[in-house]
Amino acid sequence: MSKAVALVVGVGPGLGASLGRRFGREGLHVVLAARQRAHIDPVIEQIKASGGSAEGHTLDATDEAAVDKLFCGLDASGMALDLAVYNASGFMRASILDASAAEFERGWRVGCFGGFLIGRAAAQRMAKRGAGTIIFTGATASRRGSAQFFNFAVGKFGLRALAESMARELQPKGVHVAHVVIDGQIQSERYAHLAKERPPDGMLEPDAIAESYWQLHRQHRSAWTFELEVRPWVEKF
Repeated sequence: MSKAVALVVGVGPGLGASLGRRFGREGLHVVLAARQRAHIDPVIEQIKASGGSAEGHTLDATDEAAVDKLFCGLDASGMALDLAVYNASGFMRASILDASAAEFERGWRVGCFGGFLIGRAAAQRMAKRGAGTIIFTGATASRRGSAQFFNFAVGKFGLRALAESMARELQPKGVHVAHVVIDGQIQSERYAHLAKERPPDGMLEPDAIAESYWQLHRQHRSAWTFELEVRPWVEKF
């Protein structure tokens, strides 16, 4: 029996890497996709060092032809896609007074359009089997358009709408679609200075978030969650 596949699109040193490692520990064949190969290779090595199997692909998730090629490759492998996560983000802070149309479109394409391409391709395969999980990574900006965050918020608002519509269509077909609102700053080396200013566990630990994603995937279909919010215990909301 061939292995099932867990696909993670949008892999960096934070949450994307944690997701890959977590899924790999469960025996799934992990497929990692990102724009930069340097973000993928270290995670593949970590997964394999722990006894798992993984592969990586350089991918622009907003390129329809590239996305189709990735999924056709998965089809050719004979392995079933069991779990897909869209974790790409087009974060960009800018004043509406200075922003360009190109920047706005780029934020929407990465934040939302790429989610459509990945979500559609995953859904087409999972619906045929009547099983599978698709998870979209959201943010505080999925519900709130803060000043100078319109580029980010528009994409995240759209991604949430996409996820909700997909959930309502696909759940009766046996496919679990979930949206995760990450409310707070994820801990990473880049933001180590912020961690020093906060109490212990004052930032989101990426491995802890990855565990929540895995538990979403493992939920019994009699009690599926569509939307999950995660935030540090000290985060105001």
